[in-house]
Amino acid sequence: MNYRLAIENAPDEIPAGTGVLLLHPSTGETDRIDTDFLKSDTDAFLVISTRTTARGVMQKLDHYDVDEQRAVILDTLSVDRGYSRRSSDNVHYVSSPDDLDGILTQTRNFLESNEGKLRLSVDSVTELAYYADEERALETMRSLLDLLDEHDAVGLFHVSREVHDNDVLDAFVDLFDGVVDLGEDGTITADF
Repeated sequence: MNYRLAIENAPDEIPAGTGVLLLHPSTGETDRIDTDFLKSDTDAFLVISTRTTARGVMQKLDHYDVDEQRAVILDTLSVDRGYSRRSSDNVHYVSSPDDLDGILTQTRNFLESNEGKLRLSVDSVTELAYYADEERALETMRSLLDLLDEHDAVGLFHVSREVHDNDVLDAFVDLFDGVVDLGEDGTITADF
């Protein structure tokens, strides 16, 4: 099974099980890339948000005209920050961005309870590493990539290139089948 990939200068399709690393500048506008990835050729998708709350994710999806009926959001911030929250079929919470076991459990539940073409967005791995440390973030990415492979899903993982040392960036790049690089000037290059 292949998935369409609506990202400029990237292949038109990627095989099931593919993880894509999105490298971007700290101030880079990744929302368009993320939402184009989520809305094409997808039956259901999970957004693991370590950068904004579920409400912020819903606003982004609405702004970019993504079908919210296919969305499941894992909010890692609201509990830790003491915000009010209401769980629903499409919004779930873990205690904090460093609750890596909770993130993996929720991802597994999503993949096991949905059928068809499934996508995952982790926005962002950099924030996750900030809370949990880089080594634990790398291990979690390995586990998430294994789940994508096991369930014939695909994923997009956001990493800010300016925050991590080169050896850490190299370790992230080595995990992924494809890398999409968003430049400071908005140009996109891809290596698959």
